[in-house]
Amino acid sequence: MKFGIAHFAISLLTALAATAASADQPALPDPAQVKFQWGVKIPLRDGVKLNATVYTPRQQKAPAPCVVTMTPYISQSYHDRGMYFAAHGYPFLTVDVRGRGNSEGQFRPLIQEAADGHDVIEWLATQPYCNGKVTMWGGSYAGYNQWVTAKEFPPHLATIVPVASPHAGTDFPMRGNIATTYLMRWLTFTSGHASQANIFGDDAFWMTLNRHWFESGEPFNKFDAQVGNLTTAFQEWLAHPKVDSYWDAYNPTAAQYGKLSLPILTITGSYDDDQPGAMEHYRQHMKHGTAEAKASHYLVIGPWDHAGTRTPQAQFGGLTFGAPSLVDLPQLHLDWYAWTMQNGPKPKFLQKRVAYYVMDADKWRYADTLEAVTAESRGYFLDSSSNATDVLASGSLSTTQPKGKPDNYVYDPRDVSIAAIESTVDPSSLTDQRTIYAQRGKRLVYHTAPFERDTEVSGYFKLSAWIAIDQPDTDFSVSVHEIRSDGSSIMLSTDVQRARYRESWREGKLVSTREPLKYEFNGFTFTSRLIRKDSRLRLVIGPASSIHNQKNYNSGGDVSAETIRDARPVTVQLYHDRSRPSTLFVPLGQP
Repeated sequence: MKFGIAHFAISLLTALAATAASADQPALPDPAQVKFQWGVKIPLRDGVKLNATVYTPRQQKAPAPCVVTMTPYISQSYHDRGMYFAAHGYPFLTVDVRGRGNSEGQFRPLIQEAADGHDVIEWLATQPYCNGKVTMWGGSYAGYNQWVTAKEFPPHLATIVPVASPHAGTDFPMRGNIATTYLMRWLTFTSGHASQANIFGDDAFWMTLNRHWFESGEPFNKFDAQVGNLTTAFQEWLAHPKVDSYWDAYNPTAAQYGKLSLPILTITGSYDDDQPGAMEHYRQHMKHGTAEAKASHYLVIGPWDHAGTRTPQAQFGGLTFGAPSLVDLPQLHLDWYAWTMQNGPKPKFLQKRVAYYVMDADKWRYADTLEAVTAESRGYFLDSSSNATDVLASGSLSTTQPKGKPDNYVYDPRDVSIAAIESTVDPSSLTDQRTIYAQRGKRLVYHTAPFERDTEVSGYFKLSAWIAIDQPDTDFSVSVHEIRSDGSSIMLSTDVQRARYRESWREGKLVSTREPLKYEFNGFTFTSRLIRKDSRLRLVIGPASSIHNQKNYNSGGDVSAETIRDARPVTVQLYHDRSRPSTLFVPLGQP
């Protein structure tokens, strides 16, 4: 599965840390163009000092706008970026966040960055090489830093460009209130002051640990002990399994989004694992911001994975993208900074407030709003003539009213056979179908008829499904794929849901009836792709059981504390008849 919770977990290898040690960065300019200063100390209001590496233009003759990034991945990680921006006239600082690298203090992931970011901005504004205008650069963790620094309203913050930014509680450290084994990989990477890059980067090591835990039947809250790194954050996060005031404190409030008045450029990708977070920040600003503020907020959604939101690649995940996908994003940053801080021209790339890339058509399209990207949300009814558990004898997706009997599958948490397959599948693949075929009989599959013409699908899928379960809880994973005429598959989008949170991420309500209930899957990721003539869409619905995420044993208890001894097999029935029409809504693009 891709971009279900399993993919979300492991592909976050390119998430909060991907570019920390990436070689895919701008080519280094002539070193003679840049003046370098290591070990600069930035005092914070509580007396803690952060460590900064400073890059300034060697020929700088007057104070200039400055760029800063704050990272838990050790400041040397962004040496190439510092050299690039300084060579183009912008003093650039990489700052080790509190408790990491050569900075003082204790590292508390995410929550510490708002106040510290404010202090860094205001200190930088007083430096002799700075003209009082400060912006920020960076993606993932460094994108999140920008949003939470902005919510503190430092007077000298002129603009932000949050890239691939998580939104705490939405996509990290959980999606759909389902935690991931990746948490321990990331927390180990950021443990202590030094870099743990070699440990973090050992895929086989972490795949083995994940599989060992999954097959052991031990509780998820003991996974840190199995890894061998008892971290405070892991247990603290698990103590808040749903969106609540704890997670709210990590993000801007509605009032803070409403007060933001600086220009914002949001960048994410169709296959960016932090797309849900980036888009949640965007939606909240669009919901609460003033008309003037929203008019100065631009959104770019490229055909990129997480790392590609900084440096696009023509190939990843088994797919190849056209030349228009290779946007010079460092240059776009320069153009944006010049426009917003130096009265330069508006970047030519930003033709309208929303730019999105239509994959396979290999072209950029533009819209005034995110909603305007989709011309029509067309409903396809789920139906079947027999049980739709075989990918080769599946149910159907059509515009004809359904009339079939319910489909069903049984999920037994004691069945760990998927681990053998998952441990051999590249989790970054967008085209591998082995896990779907390996689980024939254990999930539901539906196909449309072949498309009669090339059709653009752009926006958000939605699934409204009538589901009955005979246990108080279980986890669902849903995914949509393009199936081409040669049988090959391309993953388009996914969503996940824990049954107890079917009505709200904020309030758990165990299932107390065996009658079907309506489940709304509204958390799919944005996609834009030209579905070719003779291709079909495939919808897959099944248990979110994977070596890459927390395991729900269906007992209705604390999922993090459940063990195999609590396991309850669940029968899942999906209804599709005239009174209970389960429906996949497909977002058709503008003509």
